[in-house]
Amino acid sequence: MTFESHEAYFDSVSAEARPRLVSIQAKVESLLPDASRCIIYRMPAFRDGRVFFYFAAFKKHVGIYPPVTRDVALITELAPYRGPKGNLSFPLDQPLPIDLIGRVAVALHDEYTRR
Repeated sequence: MTFESHEAYFDSVSAEARPRLVSIQAKVESLLPDASRCIIYRMPAFRDGRVFFYFAAFKKHVGIYPPVTRDVALITELAPYRGPKGNLSFPLDQPLPIDLIGRVAVALHDEYTRR
C-alpha cells in the first residue's frame, strides 16, 4: 500500500499505535522546524535536504530508522531499544520515551545533513 501523507499512513495503523506516531511526528517538528514530511519506503519520514528519520508502526512496536552511529553516549542510552542492526524498537506495551526519541531525531539530522 502506498501512502500520500503521514496522516494517511497513521489512519492505516492500529488505534494503539496511532497516538505514538502522532507524538513522534510532533516532537520531530518541534525540534527541527525546517524538516519536511515525506513518505519513503512506504513509511513516514522527515527530510532536510536528505531523508534522515523514518518511523513506522508494527504489530507490537514502533520502529525508528536508521540507527544512530556517531553519538556514543546516545547509542549507549538506546541499548535497551536497539535491534541487531541498530534500528530502534519501542514496544507498544511500554511508555514511549518521547524526549529520547527527540534526541535521536536531532542526532540523525546532524549525521545525515552534514554529509
